[in-house]
Amino acid sequence: MINLFSEGAYLVNGTTLVKESEKEKLNQMTGNVPDKEEAAKQTIAYGILKEHNTSGNMEKLQIKFDKLTSHDITFVGIIQTARASGIEKFPVPYVLTNCHNSLCAVGGTINEDDHMFGLTAAKRYGGMYVPPHQAVIHQFAREMLAGGGKMILGSDSHTRYGALGTMAMGEGGPELVKQLLNRTYDINMPDVIGIYLKGKPAKGVGPQDVALAIIGAVFDKGYVNNKVMEFVGPGIANLSADFRIGIDVMTTETTCLSSIWKTDDTIKEFYEIHGREEEYKELNPGAVAYYDGIVEVDLDQIQPMIAMPFHPSNTYTIQEVNENLEDILADVEKRALVSLDGAVDYSLRDKIRDGRLYVDQGIIAGCAGGGYENICAAANILKGTSIGADEFTLSVYPASTPIYMELVKNGAVADLMETGAIVKTAFCGPCFGAGDTPANNAFSIRHSTRNFPNREGSKLQSGQIASVALMDARSIAATAANKGYLTAATDVDADDFIPKYHFDKTIYENRVFDSKGVADPSVEIQFGPNIKDWPEMPAFPEHMLLKVVSEIHDPVTTTDELIPSGETSSYRSNPLGLAEFALSRKDPAYVGLAKEIQKAEKALEEGKDPAEAYPEVKDILEAVTVAYPQVNNSNLGIGSTIFAVKPGDGSAREQAASCQKVLGGWANIANEYATKRYRSNLINWGMVPFIIDEGELPFKNHDYIFIPEIKKAIEDKLTEIPAYVVCGTELKEIQLKLGELTDDEREIILKGCLINYYRG
Repeated sequence: MINLFSEGAYLVNGTTLVKESEKEKLNQMTGNVPDKEEAAKQTIAYGILKEHNTSGNMEKLQIKFDKLTSHDITFVGIIQTARASGIEKFPVPYVLTNCHNSLCAVGGTINEDDHMFGLTAAKRYGGMYVPPHQAVIHQFAREMLAGGGKMILGSDSHTRYGALGTMAMGEGGPELVKQLLNRTYDINMPDVIGIYLKGKPAKGVGPQDVALAIIGAVFDKGYVNNKVMEFVGPGIANLSADFRIGIDVMTTETTCLSSIWKTDDTIKEFYEIHGREEEYKELNPGAVAYYDGIVEVDLDQIQPMIAMPFHPSNTYTIQEVNENLEDILADVEKRALVSLDGAVDYSLRDKIRDGRLYVDQGIIAGCAGGGYENICAAANILKGTSIGADEFTLSVYPASTPIYMELVKNGAVADLMETGAIVKTAFCGPCFGAGDTPANNAFSIRHSTRNFPNREGSKLQSGQIASVALMDARSIAATAANKGYLTAATDVDADDFIPKYHFDKTIYENRVFDSKGVADPSVEIQFGPNIKDWPEMPAFPEHMLLKVVSEIHDPVTTTDELIPSGETSSYRSNPLGLAEFALSRKDPAYVGLAKEIQKAEKALEEGKDPAEAYPEVKDILEAVTVAYPQVNNSNLGIGSTIFAVKPGDGSAREQAASCQKVLGGWANIANEYATKRYRSNLINWGMVPFIIDEGELPFKNHDYIFIPEIKKAIEDKLTEIPAYVVCGTELKEIQLKLGELTDDEREIILKGCLINYYRG
């Protein structure tokens, strides 16, 4: 089904793979053995990156993107940061969509205030504004923004338009601020991994099935981590545009940097349907292209898949689950003991009814599930059936109003609603716990992007837990047709005819505000009472004293655990208000501990004695100054840090870092960082991304770590920095590593954060 090459490989004429070690075979096919470095320049990814690189050095890229896009959980903070840095006009097209805070529920922020902030910002700075319920961010980008050979940067982790020939990346808000201030996105040239597709999916197999199979094969191995996935091979021709898009959007869950696909007449037709045929560009690798690794996918062999709680990589075939129900559910329960820290009683085996797995809820939604073909296929399977009158419910969210209108016209909406399903407007909420939140102990199957713990509305501190599994819309529909009993779509007989799609952009012409890039400085930004400026960030100190205020030993820590999604969305525009939720579901003691040690730093900033503000540090400071008498209140910084084994998987939301920062965080310590984007978020908020070797930690929660001359160490570009755990009157030396930092990244840390950096 999936084969990972243990070495690099050449792709010859876009069809034949030759492993790097098979030199003789390559020579027979091409007449020579191409230079590997030159052949690596023949990938599609290399060509696009070269066109957008401004550094003149393809090993050290400085990228300028063609377009930017954000949604209403992120754009307020981004624009506030840009305003604080002196922006006068958006220098590139910037689209503000409203698909996360769409419900406008009363909370810390009445979310419509955020929307009005976005509309007035689009007018003032020359952007585009998509009102709530019109489209989820990524569907609007596919329909109206993508272009062959272009690059788009978005402040959402699922910014992926590779199937349309657009290399797109999801990053934290500060990276978009850099683009808004005419700076660049700086990375080393990434490895490029070929995703070689062959064969054709069986009837009933959908894009989520293919995506989950790939994720399950690569995630634990880190095979594509921070690399570009380039989709090639003869199997692509057997996939529709929607099918390709459905696979592509899920590449984020592999932890890759970006994705790109070869394009053909199918993608050309997509652009023609959407009235943007001029944006199509044929993209193919060169005659002999070298890839740093290969994921070989036999589409013929893909079966309906399910990603069990609590990660998209926890994959099985649905057949495996049904045939080994007790064992697999027991294994999920065992894994949950780690993910949930034993905070709640968790059981799945009570979902077994008469030897079958009963599901409480089905959701088809968002950038992954809400596509036209997915919903048509689900309607075909469900037509003439009923979802029943028991616990099981089914909600369907088309990804844009144009898709919704077409589904109304072709009768699919009526077919779905007749069964008892509810068809709703474009909204990302079900993906992060702000809509269709399951009941306590409920089991939900979703064609959405993630199924992390603490994401779908569970509140562990209140004793509440829900389980989410990821599946394709087709198998969700088959399960719904069987009134909630887990069923693969390949086990039902249904019409597979998909009516031709007709895109009508009238609703966008009527409702979307487009400045055409013209700024109007006379427009005043509209603020609500809970839209707050970023607080002042202190300058970086010469010496640093850190208190460890949280210690997390899960194999991976997601951004949803660092800053929960869902109801916290009400506070996204209030940095201090949102910070109250930091680690609230993973480590409820964190906020209080961070605030306590922050008292000492605030005392330093005010020229006062930190020991009077926070007496606990008195003995610690005495031990430090005995060994380092040059340390005093004028050159010391006191703050907090967390340790996590591998933090930062998942969302691009900068708040996972900024909330720590506004609570006095100066650093993270990790064995490794799950994604480039989370590490970048730390740096952009002036936090040091320390690495420590795997093994027994030389410190524990609530310990103090002193780092002398940290400022000089960063200035001198040290990669290993001596630090000391304060144990009574003794200082026990440890080594903290920094990893590679660009000159700009060092300067941002030394200034205290990106805002300070741009203020000079």
